[in-house]
Amino acid sequence: MGGFELDDFKRMMEALSSCVILHDAESKAILWANPAACAMLGFTLEELLPLKAPDMSSSAKPYERETGLRWLHGAVLNGMNVIEWCYRAKNGEEILSEAIATLVHLARRDVVMVQFRNIEREERVKREMKRLESRLKEFMQDSDEGLAVLRPDGGIEYLSDAGRKLLGLAPDQPLPPFTDLCDPASRRELRDLLKLALPDALSFPFSYTIEPPGGARRWHQASCRHIEIENDLKGHLLHFRDITQQVEAEHARRHQQEALEYLARYNAMGEMATAIAHELSQPLAAIRNYLEGAVLRLQAPDPSPETIAWGLRNAGRQVDHAAAIIKSVREYVVKLDQAEALVDLNEILAEIRYFIEVKAEEAGVPVELEPCDGPLMVSCERVLIGQVILNLAFNAIEAMQHRPGDGRGIRIGSARQDGKAVLAVRDHGAGIDAALHERLFDGFFTSKVSGNGIGLALCKNIVARHRGDIWAQPAPEGGAVFCFSLPLQ
Repeated sequence: MGGFELDDFKRMMEALSSCVILHDAESKAILWANPAACAMLGFTLEELLPLKAPDMSSSAKPYERETGLRWLHGAVLNGMNVIEWCYRAKNGEEILSEAIATLVHLARRDVVMVQFRNIEREERVKREMKRLESRLKEFMQDSDEGLAVLRPDGGIEYLSDAGRKLLGLAPDQPLPPFTDLCDPASRRELRDLLKLALPDALSFPFSYTIEPPGGARRWHQASCRHIEIENDLKGHLLHFRDITQQVEAEHARRHQQEALEYLARYNAMGEMATAIAHELSQPLAAIRNYLEGAVLRLQAPDPSPETIAWGLRNAGRQVDHAAAIIKSVREYVVKLDQAEALVDLNEILAEIRYFIEVKAEEAGVPVELEPCDGPLMVSCERVLIGQVILNLAFNAIEAMQHRPGDGRGIRIGSARQDGKAVLAVRDHGAGIDAALHERLFDGFFTSKVSGNGIGLALCKNIVARHRGDIWAQPAPEGGAVFCFSLPLQ
């Protein structure tokens, strides 16, 4: 024993300032506790021995008896196990502790020795340090981010040097109210925000526009939260940075998008012009023939009024036919500048049906239209969505031109699926390799010998702007299916 008796070890254990409780390794029952543990928990050793985990632990869920038993058993299995445990003293006080359970092999039995210490003060200090660190991090941002503390009336309590630069204020210039630097709309929003006494943890993001004296308008993005630093600052802490370049880039992107959509509105007109020219050539040729026939009959020695009238009536019918074709085009074109509205997707399909059938008839491709029962109400710009349908339909028709006559055909159908309106264009063409499906709409892919794929890219842009999706998939019977969906209203 190295000069120590067994009683010496016992007295040393009892003199420890660290709290120690011994548990039976098998039953987990308390066998002994040193005076430090008894003093912290407020129980005598006799009172402590019959206690179970619920009698001396917090009632919170993380400290349930089963959790404590698993922790002690983990020490039996692994030799040692550490846990953060909340003990409950005899007087009801809860004591957050770091507890270390260690398996000890004694002569007569194995025990689990639990050493624990009160870490409540340490945790409180950690929380305070974390809060201070968070505040320091808030104040010590990069120099391109401004920092201000604003009073409820919009006045500036504190402004960093970077903030002065972002607001266009000289280093020695008196600080005007922050709200006076904002445009009217942003001024109202900021004043409403400053009336709120937000909790420290809540940060409120927003954007605003400033109009510095003699400077150009700038856009800022900011986060705001209410702070109260004892004997220091009180108000709304504002972090802000200049996002003018991003805003201008977004405006340029929108302008480009509008230009693309403008092209999309008129993209189908070239396709239509060819088909309409072919369609009009027949009635115009017939009109010419009927009129020339009527002229020849008038020049005959014995003109027949009945045959002349028959020719003129047929010429008139052909004029009506040509007028109907022109009317269909006119009715479509006058809608080119319509804004987004609530419309039936099936109605859009019906409006452009004529143009699809003219294109398909010229190519010798049968077309089946299968609109679903009932309206599919979506919020969209009908001509742009009509352009998407035309583009997909015309692509399908072109894919059919090299197929045998009995293998040709496209089918256009609509459906209601999971709160969305879905339109699908199916063809019986060669299909598209599955590995290429992801590239179909990237603006560069095309399966045509001449072409740059911009049609599908435009379709993707239009559908995305309408909060929808567009995709392609193989058709079960062969060929490809191009689909897009829009949210139902």
